[in-house]
Amino acid sequence: MKVSANTLRLVIPAASLAFLLIAVFYMQPRAMSYTGMNLLFNLAVPIALATIAQMLIMSVNDLDLSMGTFVSFCACVTATFLQDSPVIGIGIFAAAIGVYAVLGAVIHLRALPSIVVTLGMSFVWGGLAVLILPSPGGQAPAFVRALMTAKSPFVPVAIIASIVIAVVAHYIVMRSSFGVLMRGVGGNLRSVERSGWSVVGIRAATFALAGFFAVLSGIALVGLTTSADANIALRYTLLSIAGVILGGGEFVGGRVSPIGAVIGALTLTLAGSFLSFMRISPDWQIGAQGAILIIVLALRILLNRLEKREKNQ
Repeated sequence: MKVSANTLRLVIPAASLAFLLIAVFYMQPRAMSYTGMNLLFNLAVPIALATIAQMLIMSVNDLDLSMGTFVSFCACVTATFLQDSPVIGIGIFAAAIGVYAVLGAVIHLRALPSIVVTLGMSFVWGGLAVLILPSPGGQAPAFVRALMTAKSPFVPVAIIASIVIAVVAHYIVMRSSFGVLMRGVGGNLRSVERSGWSVVGIRAATFALAGFFAVLSGIALVGLTTSADANIALRYTLLSIAGVILGGGEFVGGRVSPIGAVIGALTLTLAGSFLSFMRISPDWQIGAQGAILIIVLALRILLNRLEKREKNQ
């Protein structure tokens, strides 16, 4: 029985998530409850949104090293302007998304490395976050707090929200005409140009959409933490990249999997709890998460090679 590459992109991250979930339940049986699941996946929504944002940028063969600082900036705006002056807060978010669109256009027009440009922008977003909120504080808007702490019967809201994010992202990337063009830019840019489409426009729109998801990530994060900090989401840069790769995405070729990316984000969220249950020091947890990522990638490479060998026979 032959397994397609797209199926492998989902099977491996799903198996990784299932393995971690079983291990957590074995070590802590009380986690196998509504409250336990809610605590395990409490921070999954903002990480999933940031991962989708990173996935969109990776779909056009770029990489955003400012994701963590941008989400932190959005969190600071949410806890201050969106709380006290909603109109100004929304205006700041719109301007930030516009900046992302300009970045996408400039990177293409000037043939600049996205890693360098976004690394430079990370200092800009970090500086703006400190200017807005020099010390930890602020307050989550009431409607954001109510949305992020809502309770649903049977299944925690965090899991339902993650499923919704995966479905919406899957439709945008895999089913819509814009998604086809976006992945086309990542897979064969010249073909898209010869078809008469504006690659600059597609790249700018992709970056703007990524900025929108990152804004939602910052808002969701404040809804969970009730306050903000200029450094609150710095780890999201590496977590978002790891989530995309863990979920079956690749750095080039427009090969991404929205559902896999969300599963990857859930896996990384669960990995933190798994390592805590193993009583691994927080100082070592980042390295342990990296080891989990390497193991999954090695498994994916092995299965891909087996699939190619079967095709050649």
